[in-house]
Amino acid sequence: MVNVEVAYAKPDEQAIVALAMPEGATLDAAIKASGLLERFPEIALSEINAGIFGVACKPDQLLREGDRIEIYRPLLHDPKEARRQRALKSF
Repeated sequence: MVNVEVAYAKPDEQAIVALAMPEGATLDAAIKASGLLERFPEIALSEINAGIFGVACKPDQLLREGDRIEIYRPLLHDPKEARRQRALKSF
């Protein structure tokens, strides 16, 4: 068994689920097993962006002991565009 965590955060709420997955389990399988898809219906499995410790990974990534899987929300604002807008305001 491989012990992992699956995390998802919204501005007002966060959830971290500890799981024991079988050897050879994938990132996708852990997300499904976490129950977070049911708890947060806004997460669409087909469009999910996730990673391990802040590094984006594909759904078929094999898990290792102690991995922390993070489900990412889409960005509300493009960081580059926001920086440009702030720069324009300073002139």
